[in-house]
Amino acid sequence: MSDLAKIPCTIVTGFLGAGKTTLVRHLLENAGGRRLAVLVNEFGDLGFDGSFIEGCGIEGCTQEDIVELPNGCLCCTVADDFVPALNTLLNRPNPPEHILIETSGLALPKPLVRAFNWPDIRSRVTVDGVIAVVDGPAVASGAFAEDPDALEAQRTTDASVDHENPLEEVFEDQLLCADLVILNKTDQMAAGDKGKVLAEINEHLPRAVKVIETSQGKVDPTVLLGLGAAAEADLESRPSHHETAEDHDHDDFDSVAIPVAPVATPEALVARVERAAEAAGVLRIKGFAPVDGKPMRLVVQGVGQRVAHHFDRPWKAGEARDGRMVVIGLKGFDLKAVEAALRQG
Repeated sequence: MSDLAKIPCTIVTGFLGAGKTTLVRHLLENAGGRRLAVLVNEFGDLGFDGSFIEGCGIEGCTQEDIVELPNGCLCCTVADDFVPALNTLLNRPNPPEHILIETSGLALPKPLVRAFNWPDIRSRVTVDGVIAVVDGPAVASGAFAEDPDALEAQRTTDASVDHENPLEEVFEDQLLCADLVILNKTDQMAAGDKGKVLAEINEHLPRAVKVIETSQGKVDPTVLLGLGAAAEADLESRPSHHETAEDHDHDDFDSVAIPVAPVATPEALVARVERAAEAAGVLRIKGFAPVDGKPMRLVVQGVGQRVAHHFDRPWKAGEARDGRMVVIGLKGFDLKAVEAALRQG
């Protein structure tokens, strides 16, 4: 089967809180009648990101178009989860015209791209492109932009110091595999910071890859879909710190879901999340809660000290108005401090 006859798939990768789900929702909302389906994955067994897409009222998008894979990282569960789920979409009577794959923020894209060469699917699908979504303010803050020369100098003078950062390596691997980079949240960046982040991104790119600046993931779908990269046939040009999924160990991270009671105002929950984010080892907090007197669900997402909130959809008839926050952090992060902050009030 030629590439023209294969169903194109776009892999959307990016670090924690970069805006992948927002980008995917924007694509669904602006599909222009094109049949899109989504495979969505989040770290751990919490199944959170899928709830922002499934049943969200987007015209032309039904529950069967959203396949949620919450049981582990896609790059590590290719055989057990990814390939069967993809086959389920492909075997539908009316299969999608394009498939979006939103990976976990901790996923390595290259093992997933390699999976498209599996006999079960290689004649039916192709990787149209790998889209790396970058959180501009997070990189500008220095979270994943350490000076390699300074690190090397420090390494040579102090052999007891280990400067290898698994978070930074994941961030770099996502860039190294990309066919297009989305520099997101540019509305929150100063001009000087934007230039530094663009330089940092270009330093990691192994080949000519376009970088698009945006805010809230608002990019014309025609720019993202139809790249024709056939990335599965181009693996050698996509270097990686971890050449096999077995080298990628998620034991460095913990994730937990914490129930949250209804709040009086959005600002009250934002304040709790800001306090919880100060706990040692916390990387990301995201979740939703009911607000007294409001018919819609309040969504809050925090990365570091940056916390955003919005109402995403009405509570469904008969749906329990229960809130929860998902916390992702380094192994052994201060869970007691997080729970105390989120449940305060």
